[in-house]
Amino acid sequence: MATFFGEVLSVYSRAVEEEDDDLGENEEDEQIRRELEEKREVHLHWSPQVSESLKSGNKLRCSDFILAVGQNASSFLSAYILSSANWEAVGHASVWNERSRAVSGQSSEESSCIFHRHKDNPSVLMCQVTCYIAEDQLFQWTEKVFDCLQHRELNVTVLSDSSVADYKTADYLCSSSAPFLRSLHTSAFSDQPVCQSLEQPNIVTGLSAAVLNHCQVHRIATVVYQCYSDVIGPDSITMETYKPVLTKLGRSIQLEPSPSTDALRKFVRTTDLQSNLYI
Repeated sequence: MATFFGEVLSVYSRAVEEEDDDLGENEEDEQIRRELEEKREVHLHWSPQVSESLKSGNKLRCSDFILAVGQNASSFLSAYILSSANWEAVGHASVWNERSRAVSGQSSEESSCIFHRHKDNPSVLMCQVTCYIAEDQLFQWTEKVFDCLQHRELNVTVLSDSSVADYKTADYLCSSSAPFLRSLHTSAFSDQPVCQSLEQPNIVTGLSAAVLNHCQVHRIATVVYQCYSDVIGPDSITMETYKPVLTKLGRSIQLEPSPSTDALRKFVRTTDLQSNLYI
């Protein structure tokens, strides 16, 4: 650039330097985004026997997949089904997000997402999920789990916890009505649910919804039993609300006699339970 007196000055371009800075920041942001995506990836860890079978291209032969989502649903399975010695842990899922912290090297016993298989009837698989699975992880959790299972003649039963505060009804809902069950199923489900259907405009959300949508697309017979409770945390009365489902589950597995109240209480970790109806 020439001045009035003919002196030639070097041109300083802020635009070029700012563009270089933006490019560096974009690359750094992209790297952070990739690292965060890798950290939030859902990982399945199977037992050596199951892993070897999956690596050989064989999917798990599964006639019944029972999924429990939430503290009460998971505790119900522990008290009524897993209390027998006929089950073995065959894997777990590790999930990292803003509310769940997966620990490297975590065993299946320490995990909050555990898979069990029936020893006498290996085609029955059960999963207990007590951790939070973020919205961006629901699809990959569902895809990865069902990609390991044979879909032919597969039946899926989902037990899910929900707050009665999320239940919408035109009629007055007395607090004594809770807890109660509602059901929602795929078009491939031909059996009779053990309770009435979930009324509109209520919806199923979270992992239960992700599984239901996946099974609807892939024409897998699936039913979700959602328990609405006015109690925060594990509660023996809320757990017993799932008992009607035992009549259906008993077709494929041999169930233990109904546990005593004391046996149920050992799964209740909170001592001062309060209603969340007005929270």
